[in-house]
Amino acid sequence: MAFSKAVELLQLARMASGYAGVSLNEIEAEFDCVRRTAQRMTDALVRVFPDTEDYVDAEGHKRWRVPRRRVAEFFAPTADEVAALELAGTTLDRQGLTREAGQLRSLRETIKILMPDKRRPGLEADEEALLEAMGHAARPGPQPASDPRIDSAIAEALKGPFVLEIAYRGRQDSAAKTRRVEPYGLLLGARRYLVGRDRERGDTVMRHYRVEDIESALVTQDWFARDEAFDLEAYANRSFGVFQNEAEFGDVVWKFTPAAAPHALRYRFHPLQSTETLEDGSVIVRFRASGLLEMCWHLYAWGDQVEVLEPKALADMVAGHRRGDFPGLP
Repeated sequence: MAFSKAVELLQLARMASGYAGVSLNEIEAEFDCVRRTAQRMTDALVRVFPDTEDYVDAEGHKRWRVPRRRVAEFFAPTADEVAALELAGTTLDRQGLTREAGQLRSLRETIKILMPDKRRPGLEADEEALLEAMGHAARPGPQPASDPRIDSAIAEALKGPFVLEIAYRGRQDSAAKTRRVEPYGLLLGARRYLVGRDRERGDTVMRHYRVEDIESALVTQDWFARDEAFDLEAYANRSFGVFQNEAEFGDVVWKFTPAAAPHALRYRFHPLQSTETLEDGSVIVRFRASGLLEMCWHLYAWGDQVEVLEPKALADMVAGHRRGDFPGLP
């Protein structure tokens, strides 16, 4: 059997190992082939995996199913994949999501337990080498403080969804105040913000609550119906960081010097940005967002290598703070 055909057969076996198995229509769609080729592929599947089952589903389509134990060893995770799980767990830890990080590491250990014994030692050695090479042990820099009890309460309330009763100390508060919040999601950045509606206010405004300023959190049994029209990703895209101000929302245009252009082109300043390279080598970056203060914080790191063309309010904020003595760029 040709190597490419063997790879396709293993891919087909993986599809067929699912609970429902695989149909001819699904094979045609996955491999972009005609019906006759799909039939030949199922014939080869049965020859290589004799205990393949076939049955007719509720819609009258014939399906083939391979017992999962027969194909599991072919698809044991690689060292790169297992190392990626550990790195993802570290990233979640740094974002203050310790509960989710623990769940990911538990999944990683479960996967390793389920692996064939003969492959485990080699994989663990390769994984350790990869993590060491990628600097996994040293990740300096600031990170948000976290309280596992509060993180757990937020996660449970989001899954309900249930109203979350929090003791929250705002910037202008001398002491924490009790708030009942309908949680909609978390925004992750330099700080973590819980996005939700204040139940007591009775309006539809989404408010942000800094997670590290939540002193306690209690999941109530008060279930609420989420607004199906609310899209957290679209909502987040309206800001540069996590702060939102409708009055600030609008066009943002930055011009990077030819010297800074290669660095700027490797950045994604906003998910919906567009870039334009001019004849002199400078780069124009455009997007629409709010959050001028957070933009200022970021622009400062570029020194005098970036010019704010729009909005004027942002240009005024950075005027006088564009330094030319930074030895490097972000």
